[in-house]
Amino acid sequence: MSQPQSKPQEKPQSESYPPEQIHCAIREGGRALVELAEQVGRRVKKEGLTTNQIRNIFGLVKRMEMEMRKGSDWKHELMMLKPKMAYAAARASGGGAKTLAQVLSHAIDAVDSDASKFSRFVDLFEAILAYHKAAGGK
Repeated sequence: MSQPQSKPQEKPQSESYPPEQIHCAIREGGRALVELAEQVGRRVKKEGLTTNQIRNIFGLVKRMEMEMRKGSDWKHELMMLKPKMAYAAARASGGGAKTLAQVLSHAIDAVDSDASKFSRFVDLFEAILAYHKAAGGK
């Protein structure tokens, strides 16, 4: 009896940014970060993500940044951002929120507990927002 052939599994569209690329952007910053942000910003705009949806999460990140400067423990709040983004992505229409959540979740993993990498995470998020807006995001 022959084994049924399984179809090759297609990679979900929202998984098109390899974690290595995202980790590199957080680790190195500069060109890697800007290029990733431009790709993501344009894509999430095409996928229907609104500026308001991005800003809802971005506001939480900016508050974490202020807490970090005060010396508070921002690491727990950063990790808790992952389920908040997953919830927002599940509620949103279109794939943009899922794409953003996937990218930022990998970026959070890359930050771990390194404050300088957290600053790059904030830079990445700001750049995604800027490129989203530049692409015509509303």
